[in-house]
Formats: sequence, structure tokens, C-alpha cells
Amino acid sequence: MENNTSLQQQLLEAGVHFGHLKKKWNPKMLPYIFAEKKGIHIIDLNKTVDGLQEAAAAMKQIAKSGKKIMFVATKKQAKEIVTDSAKRVNMPYVTERWLGGMLTNFATIRKSVKKMQSIEKMLSDGTFDSITKKERLTLSRDKDKMEKVLGGIAQLSRVPAALFLVDIGHEHIGLAEAKRLGITTFGMVDTNCDPNKVDFSIPSNDDATKSIAIITEYITAAIAEGLAERQAEKSDEVEEVEETDNQPKFEMGSEEERERKRRNSSGGGNSGTGPSRGRGNSGGPGGPGGPQRRRTGGPAGGGAGGPRRPGGGGGR
Repeated sequence: MENNTSLQQQLLEAGVHFGHLKKKWNPKMLPYIFAEKKGIHIIDLNKTVDGLQEAAAAMKQIAKSGKKIMFVATKKQAKEIVTDSAKRVNMPYVTERWLGGMLTNFATIRKSVKKMQSIEKMLSDGTFDSITKKERLTLSRDKDKMEKVLGGIAQLSRVPAALFLVDIGHEHIGLAEAKRLGITTFGMVDTNCDPNKVDFSIPSNDDATKSIAIITEYITAAIAEGLAERQAEKSDEVEEVEETDNQPKFEMGSEEERERKRRNSSGGGNSGTGPSRGRGNSGGPGGPGGPQRRRTGGPAGGGAGGPRRPGGGGGR
């Protein structure tokens, strides 16, 4: 509760509660309006805190899952703030101009990004030295133009999972494309906008620099926290995998050694008893013949036993 109170105080000092003139209001914003003062609507900061915390929790989970959140703010007073915040958490951003089809025709936009990157590669590897001055100048101008518009999404390889819009009325094209693709939308909603157009609305003043800064900072902190938790989970998983990989190896090695020793010992026992068994078995086939010869040769004094035994002459 104390945290909410301190957050409300910060929002109040930043002027987040100031809305538009009464004549410009959207009736769907009625639940978020606290009062009217001198023809200006005052936004209920309790609703702002609730919406801000809900949006921050959702963004934290998206960032924790490893997905991208695109920041969109083409208003003059929001460009620098949003650019710095997006760069800090390594998220894509659009602050110059929303190109039509940036989401719905992402494949074509991606081609333009690759062209820009190829020009940059030409600059770095010295290919520009082998072309004419006019061609070099033309490519440099094209690169600067594309860098200005597409620089924020240069590292974006697929459509983002969510959009954060500073003014949903001003960024209506991006909002329409996101809704068409089913992308989750977060937005700062002033008293002249429809809060039902976004999935997570943050009722706040979207014109003042301080108001935009405090909301964006809060959102960025939540995203950074989600990324930190993701990194911690990854490191824990790696450690667990290493431990499980190392431990069975030692156990298997010891088991293999024991099995080898057991086989050697059993093999030695068999080799010691084997010859005796072999003699017994080999004597078995010969044994019956031997004793029989002895029996017949001894008592009868003739037969096959006589010639084999020298002492059998008496038998003759």
C-alpha cells in the first residue's frame, strides 16, 4: 500500500492526472475520470496505478519468455524518451514514422532492413572505394534515410509479441495492424481516446514529457526485471545440466570398473576350473574306454589291454 501511495505521489508530481478539455473527451473514458476542474478532466490516479501495474506485470512475463516488445512513439515530445528506454532493454522501437505495413507486410520491411545492412557492410569492408563518387553519395543518402526510419527495428527478425503505444490516437495505424495480427497491445490512454481499443490501457496524460517519462520508465524497469529473471533461470539450468552430465559419468565409470573387475575375477575362476573340467570331460570319453580296457585286459588277460601293457606278457 505504501508503494502504491508513493507511486501515486510521483504520478501526481509528474502531471499524469491532467486530461484533455471536457469538449474533447471520449465517453468511454468515464470510469477513469475522477473529476472536472476548469473545463479539464482529471484522471483517477488509482485507476492509473492499477492499469500501470497490470501492464507492467504482463510485459514482465512477455520479456521473461524471450519475446520482443516494440515501443512506438512518433510524437515529438516522446521520441527521445522512448528511444533511450528501448535501447536500454534492447527492444525494437519506432520513433520517426510508422511505415504502412510495418507489421502486416513485415517481409517487405525486412528486405529494406537487409538492404540497409548491406550498404553498411559495403562501407565497412572498403567496397565503396571501388565505385564512383556519385554512386557512393546516392548509397550514403539511401542508408541515412533508411537508418532514420528502420534503425530501431534493424535487429528485429520476426513480428514482435507486443506493442507499447504512447498515444493510441496518434498511432492508430500501428494499433490497427497489431489488432489485425492479434498482437498484444499496451497503451497510454488520454481522456480523448477509447480505452477498449488496447488490451492493456494505462489512463494517463500522453502529452506531457514528464508523464510520458515516468510511465515509460516504470514499464522499462518491469521489462528489465523480466529479462534478468530469464537470464538467471538460464544460468541455473546450465549449472543443473552440467552437474547431471558430470555426475553420471563418474558413476558409470565406477560401475564399468566394477563390472570389468567382476568379469576378470569370474573369468579367472573359470580358467582355473576349466582345465580340470576339460580333463574330466576329456577323460570321460576316454575314461570309459580306459577302465574298460583295464578291466577286460586285467582279468581276461587278453584283448586290447594286453598289447598296451608290457606287463601283460604273463597273460600270453
